[in-house]
Amino acid sequence: MNAQLQPNVAIDDALVIAGRAYRSRLLTGTGKFKDLEETRRATDAAGAQIVTVAIRRTNIGQDRNAPNLLDVLPPQKYTILPNTAGCYSAEDAVRTCRLARELLDGHALVKLEVLGDQKTLFPDVVQTLKAAEILVAEKFEVMVYTSDDPILARRLEEIGCVAVMPLAAPIGSGLGIQNRWNILEIVENAKVPVLVDAGVGTASDAAIAMELGCDGVLMNTAIACAKNPVLMAAAMRKAVEAGRDAFRAGRIPRKRYASASSPLDGTLG
Repeated sequence: MNAQLQPNVAIDDALVIAGRAYRSRLLTGTGKFKDLEETRRATDAAGAQIVTVAIRRTNIGQDRNAPNLLDVLPPQKYTILPNTAGCYSAEDAVRTCRLARELLDGHALVKLEVLGDQKTLFPDVVQTLKAAEILVAEKFEVMVYTSDDPILARRLEEIGCVAVMPLAAPIGSGLGIQNRWNILEIVENAKVPVLVDAGVGTASDAAIAMELGCDGVLMNTAIACAKNPVLMAAAMRKAVEAGRDAFRAGRIPRKRYASASSPLDGTLG
């Protein structure tokens, strides 16, 4: 189930989740595409190695008579990240993760999300904490969707989650990074990977998330619902890579006044 680090990737900048290293810092969803072929093409264009799958909505073997997502995104090539989308209680989320482990032959890496209501799709943080504690105790490797609360993010890390995934704006809203200071606070204090999950609308949003120091970005709607999903997937790949490079390079300080690109000090005449 595990994608491997490519030989041409500098080991010091791999994305490491639950002890496994990945070249790509862009994680993609598999819902909302017009068909499985478009899903395959967009995933390939994104360069994603981790793909998230809604177990309650997507066939990965539950129905032998229906098209199987794993036929176009084989586990030998991608790390399949089952998620608990559509769950509104800890009990439902835990049950869904157990089903995913059974379907995927003992697979432990999951994305936990427990929603609070159907209108906003904000996380129910109480139920999320409860589910996380149960799943970690059952040896799941939990990547957790949460609000942008730095205290909650720290608590989820303390429970044992392997990655914290705060929303940047409501799921599917495309509003971009609306809470950069909270995200930055989470990033600066976390000892596990922090990935923005929800709210990205276009490539510049992804770049901003990475420039803030996030370890990666997970998105679905921004790609799948674009006019040209495959082209948008390619744009998001470049944005994530550029944002990561900019973060590592270190931007210049912001100033109120100009600073000449070609200084006059020491010039002749």
